This record gives sequence, C-alpha cells and structure tokens, in this order.
Amino acid sequence: MSENKTQPTGASVTAFLDSASTPRRRHEGHQLLALMHSATGEDGVMWGPSIVGFGLTTYVYASGRTGTWPRVGFSPRKAALSLYGLKDHPASGPLLAELGPHKVGASCLYVTSLDRVDLDVLTRLVELGYAHYA
Repeated sequence: MSENKTQPTGASVTAFLDSASTPRRRHEGHQLLALMHSATGEDGVMWGPSIVGFGLTTYVYASGRTGTWPRVGFSPRKAALSLYGLKDHPASGPLLAELGPHKVGASCLYVTSLDRVDLDVLTRLVELGYAHYA
C-alpha cells in the first residue's frame, strides 16, 4: 500500500505564509494561523508544500487503507482560502449557514475573503472540527 503524498514537513509555516501570492493572502494566512492556534492550542505544521495543519488524526477507508491528516488546517490559495476539517462535525451545518459567503467541496470549505465571514463562527467551526477528529 502506498504512503500518503501529503505528509508533515519541517518547513517553516511563517516562511510559507510570507510567500503567499498576494499581500491579502499573506495577511489572511497569518490571521488563520493565529485563529487556529488559539482555537486548537496547537502550533501550525506544514503538510506538504502548501497546507498548514493543526493536530493529527488517523483515518481508515472502507478498503482498509489508513493514513494521517491534520485535524484542521488551511491553505491560502490564490482563488480562495481552503479550510480543512471544518464541515464534518454534526453541529457544523447550522454554523455554516451563519458563516457568510463560502463554498463547500468534498473535503474543504472555501472562503474568498476573511473580511466577509463571521470570525466568531469560523472559530467555532475550527473548535468543532478539531474536537470531531480527536
């Protein structure tokens, strides 16, 4: 069985965030780093070249394949902020309705701007996601 491609690295989270594509994404990346650190009590760790993760969870697919992934995380991508682990807790649905403009993918929540979402709701989603994957 092959190993997951995305693994924790020793790369600097700060250097990664400082290299984001635009000044706005750099600022939002640092905002998310502080928000997720505060909500989880964990320091951010680089996963692969582009994901900042907090905590660790193990998952098992129906096929029996297992892997590890951050409990919650983010990536300040050019088109949107990709937020991981925030939508699977049973209480997340009602909160997503209060978050503000966003899109939901198979495993991500996409936000185009932190200025347009309720940061208290986002913090609660991070707390729930982190607890969900404990």
